[in-house]
Amino acid sequence: MTFGFSLNDPASLVLLAAVAGLLVGSFAVFGYKHYRARRERLAREARIVGVSVDYLRDVALADGSGSEVHIDYLLFTTRGLLVLDVRDIAGNVFGADSMTEWTVMAAGRRFTFANPQAALYDRIAAVRGSAGSIPVDGRVVFSRAATFPKGLPRMTLREESLEADFLLGERRHAERVVEPWMADWQHLKTSARPSRFQRH
Repeated sequence: MTFGFSLNDPASLVLLAAVAGLLVGSFAVFGYKHYRARRERLAREARIVGVSVDYLRDVALADGSGSEVHIDYLLFTTRGLLVLDVRDIAGNVFGADSMTEWTVMAAGRRFTFANPQAALYDRIAAVRGSAGSIPVDGRVVFSRAATFPKGLPRMTLREESLEADFLLGERRHAERVVEPWMADWQHLKTSARPSRFQRH
């Protein structure tokens, strides 16, 4: 049996309309998901950099041993420099300072990832090597989709806590606070270069 397609055939036109509808619907769903994901990325970046006077994103810095470390975000805040390791993880996270691996349980799945604290310490050390007189701190930041039933390990926080923990305050006042560190910050910015590794 053969099937002939003709624009004069009502059945062919119905089939064509159905296929076109499916394609349009698929593109619309894909486009909306892409738009929503992009909007969430932009909103997250605004929340993160909103606690800083200036910042660097996705940069590499020399670590003092001939290699480089990747920095997701380096924020210039009223408390000094803040190194952020951003983790987009959804589910219940079980981790502790003494654990080599942390576990995530979500939607019936279970997976592990390396304790991020050691890598964060390496990043902080690399930044301190270029920070001059600026104090340096760091945090592993988890998305709002992550929960910690057993409590947050040291040096970690959830994204929505960032503003409360590192409040910028009135911007003009913040700029005056960081003024003594400005020369060191500008020097650090010239020593950083774009990183080839971008996790988010």
